[in-house]
Amino acid sequence: MMQAEGKENSSREARLGRVALVGCGFVADLYMRSLAAHPEIAVIAVHDHDPARLAAFAAHWGVVAEPTLAALLARLGPDDVVLNLTNPSAHYAVSRACLEAGHHVWCEKPLTLERSQACALHDLAEARGLMLASAPSSVLGEAAQVLIGAVRRGVAGTPRLIYAEMDDGFIPQAPYAKWQSESGAPWPHADEFAVGCTLEHAGYVLSWLIAMFGSVTRVVSASAEVIPDKPGDAHAPDVSVSTLHFETGPMARLTCSIVASHDHRLRVFGDKGVLQVREVWNNAAAVRFHRRFTLRRRLIEHPFGRRIRARGPSHPKVGRWGAASMNFALGPAEMLAALAEGRACRLTNAMALHLTEVTLALQGPSGVVEIESRCAPMEVATWA
Repeated sequence: MMQAEGKENSSREARLGRVALVGCGFVADLYMRSLAAHPEIAVIAVHDHDPARLAAFAAHWGVVAEPTLAALLARLGPDDVVLNLTNPSAHYAVSRACLEAGHHVWCEKPLTLERSQACALHDLAEARGLMLASAPSSVLGEAAQVLIGAVRRGVAGTPRLIYAEMDDGFIPQAPYAKWQSESGAPWPHADEFAVGCTLEHAGYVLSWLIAMFGSVTRVVSASAEVIPDKPGDAHAPDVSVSTLHFETGPMARLTCSIVASHDHRLRVFGDKGVLQVREVWNNAAAVRFHRRFTLRRRLIEHPFGRRIRARGPSHPKVGRWGAASMNFALGPAEMLAALAEGRACRLTNAMALHLTEVTLALQGPSGVVEIESRCAPMEVATWA
């Protein structure tokens, strides 16, 4: 009986998609909470350069801890995916090591801190026939996919202009020193302030726009550090305002800050009205169409708007934790599904490079940047 049960468990594990985590800090807990909603994915091992953090994380989640990156990589097979959840300064080196070892990589944003490094990772992945995908996963979430589907169907007519906000409030005055993840990791405020809010958070809306419209050809940006006394001495911009010109025609204005009041809206202005999502950090946020019409001598946008819904079941939802309600595992799940089904991943290597290049242009220095990389729009989910 026990032998039969053991064979059944081994067979089940063989059918599971498998991931390994490198980096057991604050964001890793968000991934583990999300992976718990995906019984089709197994976490086979985790690693962190800090032995105490590794031990605390592994004990909290009941996962296997590997003391070195080499030991973790040795456990992987050709269809497993490494989740690079290290600090941004380590993203390039860790991703490169994983690709050179022959493994697919999902990397937290930003993919790299320099364009040349992003190009090097992209070229290496392409040469090895490997997948290289970049966070965030929210572009695969219900709100994003429903919005993209509505744009593709012409619900608001031809899209002409997009306004996107990624303002997080006056974070330097927040009690961030008290923020901890479930396994006890502190919020990495030093990295957040040093890297800058644009590199850290622009991807939450930029990935949606690239998936929706494809390549950005030109960025006109203005960025600045307007709060000079933040902890640390990196002096990264804490606000950026940019215009993005898309190859397919539309223009977008994207604002990132840790200064202005919390605002995570995304609005697509079309010939017939406005498509709007009020909170891009919520996978289940309502997508509404505000029809434009005339009443007497006034032009009016409908104040409530018609909700656009998914056409069927979408994906596992993860409850709200902190400021967000997002399933962080949707990206790795898409990679594993593509491997299992023998198809192309919807999060392409080209998208990882393009998202990184455009994000770096948004951060600055201020001015006009012609974008060299190109990326095709994303195929929308069937349920959207």
